[in-house]
Amino acid sequence: MRIRLAVGLAALCAATPLAAQAKPQRGAKPDSAAKAASDSAGATTLVREVYAYEGGGRDPFLSLLRSGDIRPLLSDLKLVGIYYDARYPARSVAVLRDVTNSKVYRVKPADILGRLKVTTIRPREIVFTVQEFGFERQETLTLAKQEVSP
Repeated sequence: MRIRLAVGLAALCAATPLAAQAKPQRGAKPDSAAKAASDSAGATTLVREVYAYEGGGRDPFLSLLRSGDIRPLLSDLKLVGIYYDARYPARSVAVLRDVTNSKVYRVKPADILGRLKVTTIRPREIVFTVQEFGFERQETLTLAKQEVSP
């Protein structure tokens, strides 16, 4: 009796999925389902997403670095003169000239020129902190030595 019950239950479990597959779907013709399956396998269409920014304000996809932001380069600057105040070094002024376009810069400590920040001004030199690619380094420009004529 148990064996007959187990065989009957196994046959019922195996026949149920087959019966569900054989039933046609409601509201659809059996031929249209087969035709749709063959069409989707034959032709593949690719859809590409395109984005165009038309909002107000700054375009978030444009680079934040402009050519004016990174100029002047340290290699383009020449130290022309230093007006050093020994009493209050923070009031000292250095005069720099850009050799590419002859523009003159007058800077004090903590002034920023592009990626260059003036750290300290000493009697014969100026110290910059250069910020590049997330790193900082110290660079020094020195006044040219004066020639003494006899």
